[in-house]
Amino acid sequence: MDTTLLLFIGTAFTFGMVINFTGLPPMVGFLLAGFALNFFGFESTEGLITFANLGVTLLLFSIGLKLDLRTLFKTEVWGGASIHIVSSIVFYALLLLLLKQIGLSFFSSLDIPAVLLVSFALSFSSTVFAVKILEEKSETNSLYGRLAIGILIMQDIFAVLFLTISVGKIPSIWAFSLLALPVVRPLLFKLLDRAGHGELLVLYGFFLALVIGAGLFESVGMKADLGALIAGMLLAGHPSAKDMANSLFNMKELFLICFFLTIGLGGLPNLDHLMIATILSLLLLGKIALYFLTLTKFRLRSRTALFASFSLASYSEFGLIVASLATYKGWLTQDWLIITALAVSLSFIIAALLNKYADTIYTRFTRSLKRFQSKRLHKDDRPVRVGDAQILVMGMGRIGTGAYDVLKQSYGEKVMGLDYDQQTTIKHRELGRRVITGDALDSDFWNKLQLTDNIKLILLAMPDHNGNRYAAEQLSKITFCSFKVAALAHYKEDESELNELGVTPVYNMYVEAGAGFARHVCAEVNLVLAKSSHKQEL
Repeated sequence: MDTTLLLFIGTAFTFGMVINFTGLPPMVGFLLAGFALNFFGFESTEGLITFANLGVTLLLFSIGLKLDLRTLFKTEVWGGASIHIVSSIVFYALLLLLLKQIGLSFFSSLDIPAVLLVSFALSFSSTVFAVKILEEKSETNSLYGRLAIGILIMQDIFAVLFLTISVGKIPSIWAFSLLALPVVRPLLFKLLDRAGHGELLVLYGFFLALVIGAGLFESVGMKADLGALIAGMLLAGHPSAKDMANSLFNMKELFLICFFLTIGLGGLPNLDHLMIATILSLLLLGKIALYFLTLTKFRLRSRTALFASFSLASYSEFGLIVASLATYKGWLTQDWLIITALAVSLSFIIAALLNKYADTIYTRFTRSLKRFQSKRLHKDDRPVRVGDAQILVMGMGRIGTGAYDVLKQSYGEKVMGLDYDQQTTIKHRELGRRVITGDALDSDFWNKLQLTDNIKLILLAMPDHNGNRYAAEQLSKITFCSFKVAALAHYKEDESELNELGVTPVYNMYVEAGAGFARHVCAEVNLVLAKSSHKQEL
């Protein structure tokens, strides 16, 4: 076996594990592993780069699977992304010109076009990093998470336009045929129905991401990663889309390790490079402030704006693409490619720390941050009120809906349901159920939820144990009103975990379903067995 491969795996694991002990995301360790390998003379291999690109492609495909296209048309998304990128370019350009006037190393050689180019590269945020952070916090479905992902997608669109213009390569006339992709969506849905839940589902995901998405777009002169994103969006909304995303998760994570290693292996910095990259990393605070101020102007709560800003608080791998292209074209020196790679790496470390302590930072500066908050909040960011409801069912899937209907027969309009999907909420309301929208896996939801002493019982009916456990953890922190909490569980250990959080009773689906099945059959069949005076040996 290739000893270099073994060394790369061992180094990545060692650094990732050490960083994990500090509480930071392992991706920071993978970056440092890349720099350590670079220090000892190793370089990126063609295979490593291929796997890294595959990881990014699968990541964007996974984003597409979970993306609601309507998010991109929201004013705070396309407007926020547009305003921020312009203001960010101006911000960085002015500061770079100031550093040029001071005569600081590497800045003095920048002319106006080069300053604008570097500023443009620094205005983007890392899609890979942001989505990884949101996934680790289980907050991709939160309002601020959806907002951050929407802004990142808008930035990807800007990136496509830049690369098209700068490379001078106009997309093929066949690119217009991509507009017909929605027509094949029903066929893709039928194939997904037949793919099942095994290896064929995984292979179908690779086929869509790499062939229908990246390969097809690249063949007509479009950005491959954008194609993977759109391929995922074609399947968004299908009941099995989440299963496909879950089936690809581990492979995507493994390939992304290669991505972070390649950044560290990109070039070995000297002290001057490190100094300039450190200065650029400190300027990241200005970029965060611009995100925060921009988003609060769209009437979002200060907490939502801050958390979204922290998710976007990094420099982008797209900056490396810009620097590489500019170096190839002779617009920037090779030094700036190394500086950009180092600045991206340092920004990941800074952003990881900010996201880890986001709640602490917000709590510490709540009063100051709320000064920027609009008095009339965005409709999606207003407090979640339960009114006069006395029973709350969290999770309006099949089991939650069944529980709601039975309880409604006894308690009438005192029962209220809650579901994370707005479309599901609308369908329930059309059927006469009292349901509101809210994601119990979103920490922001618990920050907005306004429970009252009226609430006597809360049912955690979400299909995923992690969701029920997280909700139970949040409910255990509420001390200003008293209520009982009941929940679903799949396994005995799940029951114990929920019991420790004060949840009782816990309904074990498998045990209770078996008992209920037997009772139902006996009642329907009226089975009478002959009595036997002795037990037959088996």
